[in-house]
Amino acid sequence: MKKHRLIALAFILTGCLLSAASSQTDLSTGSTLATAAALSAGASRSDDSTSRIVVILTVSDTINPVMASYIERGLGEAQARKAECVIIMLDTPGGGLDPTKDIVKHIFASEIPVVVYVAPQGAHAASAGSIILLSSHLAAMSPGTNMGAAHPVAGGGQQMDETMAAKVENDLAAYARSLAEKRGRDLEWAEASIRESASITESEALKGGMIDFVAKNLGELLEAMDGREVKLDTGNVVVLRTKGAVVEKAEPSWRDKALSTLANPNIAYILLMIGIYGIMFELMHPGAIYPGVIGVICLIVAFFALQLLPVNYAGLILILIGIALFIAEVKVVSYGMLTVGGLVCLVVGSMMLISEPASGVKISLGFILPVALFTAGLFVFLGTLVVKAHKRRASTGQKGLIGAVGSVAAAISPGSDGKVFVEGELWNASSEVSLESGASVKIVSVKGLKVTVEPA
Repeated sequence: MKKHRLIALAFILTGCLLSAASSQTDLSTGSTLATAAALSAGASRSDDSTSRIVVILTVSDTINPVMASYIERGLGEAQARKAECVIIMLDTPGGGLDPTKDIVKHIFASEIPVVVYVAPQGAHAASAGSIILLSSHLAAMSPGTNMGAAHPVAGGGQQMDETMAAKVENDLAAYARSLAEKRGRDLEWAEASIRESASITESEALKGGMIDFVAKNLGELLEAMDGREVKLDTGNVVVLRTKGAVVEKAEPSWRDKALSTLANPNIAYILLMIGIYGIMFELMHPGAIYPGVIGVICLIVAFFALQLLPVNYAGLILILIGIALFIAEVKVVSYGMLTVGGLVCLVVGSMMLISEPASGVKISLGFILPVALFTAGLFVFLGTLVVKAHKRRASTGQKGLIGAVGSVAAAISPGSDGKVFVEGELWNASSEVSLESGASVKIVSVKGLKVTVEPA
């Protein structure tokens, strides 16, 4: 019963975690019902200011599918409430290309203006963040911020081959130019950010026409946007009335934050390896229960996390082959060759596991090498124990008697059997030499109920 309760609890917890994938983002009006007047001293409010709202979405993590889903839901809620606009407060080091393109598509499909604001001061819109900034209807930055450095890199951190690098770079450069052209921004700089990893400050971005405003805070931005005419991608033209509007922040829920954490390649990798270790230990020691339950939970969560990431299944197969080679090392004496092969498969497979050439999404070598060395060391240790066990002299049964030392209980001569006392037992014994009663002897062979001895 205890085992069944543990397994049931494990799957209930897993189900609760995975249900977060379908969660909805709520706009909390109670937590932040600040007005633009409260955000900026001296700002005046019109009589109908309470009927106008501006929704704030916060992106302060890497760009991943969870973040794209959060922005999609936030835009949908804001449109349903007929908000004046949505402001995406952006601070990101970059992320995956696919979720970045999804966010751009959501912005293009929006029925209300989308403003991307790089904030707070000290934030940056690097790599994928600069692509999102280019796609916005209006773009703004805080003092002390920067944007750019969007050159594509290999998912594993390694160099791409020349042909692939050229294809990815050209494709991304064309994509950035198309966004800049659509929004009337500097095409040359948009391309340079891809090809040359160019990065610019907020003042340079404003001077070059890459952004529309530099604002110290949200209140200043709302005042600057007030009265601005924005043409949406749907064809409608909207005049913003943001001065004095009510600000509502839609922060990522705890579910979004949890899923975003799981979308971290390093976390997904560690969960995968713990799951493999747990299942393997349960198979080697049936009935241990806890390793199996923990392994199943970690594997399910890891597979869910891998769905959020650009997984290379060749890498996953190499990892499994590596583990299989480690297990074989315990069963087969290969003088370390299987361990070396397993180590190579595990390291190469881990580097290939999360792979997206146009982004920096990767598993850190700081995680891969310790896991690989720990796994190799564990199986080398287990293999050593197995070899020692095979070499150890038997301690039970007839084989366990060979080499045992005892004493003669009845005299033995070459033609006449006698008796010896060994390990508390009396045995019939023969010998090629004469042995007197009380002499110390060692057993050299056992046949049935008779032993052959020699002087110890």
